[in-house]
Amino acid sequence: MDEKPSTRKGPDFCSLRYGLALIMHFSNFTMITQRVSLSIAIIAMVNSTQHHGLSNVSTEEPLAETLNNPSRSFKKFNTGASVYEWSPETQGIIFSSISYGIILTLIPSGYLAGIFGAKQMLGAGLLTSSLLTLFTPLAADFGVILVIVTRTVQGMAQGMAWTGQFTIWAKWAPPLERSKLTSIAGSGAAFGSFIILCVGGLISQALGWPFIFYIFGSIGCVCCLLWFTVIYDDPTHHPCISVKEKEYIMSSLAQQSGVLSSLPFIAASSCTILGGQLADFLLSRNLLRLINVRKLFSSLGLLLPSLCAVALPFVTSSYITTMILLILIPGTSNLCDSGFIINTLDVAPRYASFLMGISRGFGLIAGIISSTTTGFLISQDSVSGWRNVFFLSAAVNMFGLVFYLTFGQAEIQDWAKERTITRL
Repeated sequence: MDEKPSTRKGPDFCSLRYGLALIMHFSNFTMITQRVSLSIAIIAMVNSTQHHGLSNVSTEEPLAETLNNPSRSFKKFNTGASVYEWSPETQGIIFSSISYGIILTLIPSGYLAGIFGAKQMLGAGLLTSSLLTLFTPLAADFGVILVIVTRTVQGMAQGMAWTGQFTIWAKWAPPLERSKLTSIAGSGAAFGSFIILCVGGLISQALGWPFIFYIFGSIGCVCCLLWFTVIYDDPTHHPCISVKEKEYIMSSLAQQSGVLSSLPFIAASSCTILGGQLADFLLSRNLLRLINVRKLFSSLGLLLPSLCAVALPFVTSSYITTMILLILIPGTSNLCDSGFIINTLDVAPRYASFLMGISRGFGLIAGIISSTTTGFLISQDSVSGWRNVFFLSAAVNMFGLVFYLTFGQAEIQDWAKERTITRL
């Protein structure tokens, strides 16, 4: 049987831990906007047809030729913004380079966060990512190789920031509020995607595509200032926390042992927060055991989007139905945020960042493979290719769900428990 978490109430939404969740929400918002900025700007970076009637200078030249001749990779808009002759292959490498960078640091960053402190690791990662975002337009003018290097290092910085969050929550989130707090923080990514998709194109059209990077890079620098000023690794060392909240967090941890394009992201953000609220409600009322809650939300987050993806190719004649399914896929998948995604906090809170780094590493490898596979499938035939993409993603989801339902646990593992050394 799972050990029952404490039901004693502490300070609620005006508490410091919820302020931390909001700041982390802002941090995730910043990182995802910096990550997606290139996806929005690339439309103007490689296509000048919408600027003063210029012809499209985007070419299909081989990647090797582009890499060997970076000076040929751009021309100038009349407005002063650059447009580049990057082939689809080059663009694919640029897009995936940030994922390679994240993979390189996910596992070691979790380990280093436990040594140097998650506050320093996350803050340094966010600051580095923000500065590299500001540098991206200049890097593009120097050549595609420098852009790839910049995006890779930016991915490494973001990998440090993503995993460091779980080390903080292992010390700040009471057991009955973990889903709630982590969902508030995590929803910043979905909200950031919504904002960048809404305003990115407007910024590019009004000011030029470089300002997409300048604006969101600057926002990241402001967020870093807020992060280093307000955030502490644990509640015991925070100078502004109330005695009541500190006692509540410590006692709880002790008892536990230790617009259309943007609509899917609105759904994702909403499902993330609502899922966290519902998960904690089920636990606080003792309606389900912890492991059952984690498996329930993992099942919903993997099964529902898979069903929507499988149904999508068969409803293309209905615009409304297609849109509903496209909104539900990312929305329902975020229910996993209250399932296996935070399961590391249950089984090994001491090593949550390290384990999260490993799991996110596998996830990013799958993301890289899926991007390449998707490009290959749709290049053969766009209609049947997309159908196969949806079927394949559903199959991968089902495999992961069966694996988690079979082997998933929620008890703190023996190897993760703190051992008290008795001195004679």
